[in-house]
Amino acid sequence: MDAQTTYNYKVVRQFTIMTVIWGIVGMAVGVLIAAQLVWPALNFDIPYLTFSRLRPLHTNAVIFAFGGSALIGTSFYVVQRTCQTRLLSDGLAAFVFWGWQLVILLAAITLPLGITTSKEYAELEWPIDLLITVVWVAYAIVFFGTIAKRKTPHIYVANWFYGAFILTIALLHVVNSAELPVSLTKSYSVYPGAIDAMVQWWYGHNAVGFFLTAGFLGMMYYFVPKQAGRPVYSYRLSVVHFWALISLYMWAGPHHLHYTALPNWTQSIGMVFSLMLLAPSWGGMINGIMTLSGAWHKLRTDPILRFLIVSLSFYGMSTFEGPMMSIKTVNALSHYTDWTIGHVHSGALGWVALVTIGTTYALLPQLFNRRIYSTKLIEVHFWTATIGIVLYIASMWIAGVMQGLMWRAVNEDGTLTYSFVESLVRMYPYYTVRFLGGLLFLIGMLVMGWNVLKTLQGEELPANTPAPQAA
Repeated sequence: MDAQTTYNYKVVRQFTIMTVIWGIVGMAVGVLIAAQLVWPALNFDIPYLTFSRLRPLHTNAVIFAFGGSALIGTSFYVVQRTCQTRLLSDGLAAFVFWGWQLVILLAAITLPLGITTSKEYAELEWPIDLLITVVWVAYAIVFFGTIAKRKTPHIYVANWFYGAFILTIALLHVVNSAELPVSLTKSYSVYPGAIDAMVQWWYGHNAVGFFLTAGFLGMMYYFVPKQAGRPVYSYRLSVVHFWALISLYMWAGPHHLHYTALPNWTQSIGMVFSLMLLAPSWGGMINGIMTLSGAWHKLRTDPILRFLIVSLSFYGMSTFEGPMMSIKTVNALSHYTDWTIGHVHSGALGWVALVTIGTTYALLPQLFNRRIYSTKLIEVHFWTATIGIVLYIASMWIAGVMQGLMWRAVNEDGTLTYSFVESLVRMYPYYTVRFLGGLLFLIGMLVMGWNVLKTLQGEELPANTPAPQAA
């Protein structure tokens, strides 16, 4: 029996295709709202299409639709391959796929209608929260049940990262989404005031830490060695990286609330844990990049490997920038500015999107038993995406520092030197560059969509032919 029949690839194929589709949708909404900041008329005076309604749709589409589909799909692939056993239940796996797509569809309907809890990255109202909980429990049962019936004595490190992501997101979701429903479409948080803010940013930061970091590190620890054709540089370092990361990340959330009503000692604890996070983060980044040790020549010929390695470079950069921005004196300048937006997107586009795109290209030949339609188009995608990211984050860095300096500038008599509107006017050139960067990234996603479509339309290789390599 070959891998196509031994393992459940159907659900992985479904998630892989939806990853590409939701990637295009999420990035397209992002480009639209970037354009709205440059040309406000693009809000169209239609409530459902204003920046305020579309912005949470963009974040949910990119994080949970694009990123979530990638994480669930690849985790189902990796856990089967490393445990050498089929998923625990094909039926439950299918429920996870369709349930997750329903969650995304409901988000796409309710958020433009203004049905929202207003909590960052947790905007969905209570009926959808309940659906997420049911789907997530089913996902956990399939994943951990597959590990329990594994045919290998060892649990590969990628599964530890995926497992930490599944368990922690469950905890975060249940605690932060505790709410009192007053109607089918409206609820109120059970937490008061500053406590609600603390719980929200404990959730918000760890959504980044476990959804957008731990989960994708699981992806990295399987697909970088696989694509490079080499073992992980240091397996011991990968285990140390895992335990250090999950031990420290949970306590860094208060750095989002510097100079607020949160107690000062809580803010300081968040800052200290954020600074400590630099060590395990860079340990993982170095481990991934050094896996290429002795095989650097492959970067010249393999654009997929280039996606994966450049994503690690962005991971290293954004995990240096994050702890630096958590320092109170730096935060006094950066807080509430577009510098934060640049930081978020260096992680979201540079790390999360690039590692997902590289992994998707690597998976396609294995899942569909077809050759990639065009390696040249992968090359085009790599350069459009990379240039787009650099334009985006560089423009936001400059804009953010400028904002921070203008907002804090005072005259000799203590009055503000600049009005808020004056600082906003100065932002327009940088918002335009940000729009162009996002547009380039979207063009790359459309190139990927075309390449994937043509690959699927290609001729399937004979049944007994070994699955082709992607590049």
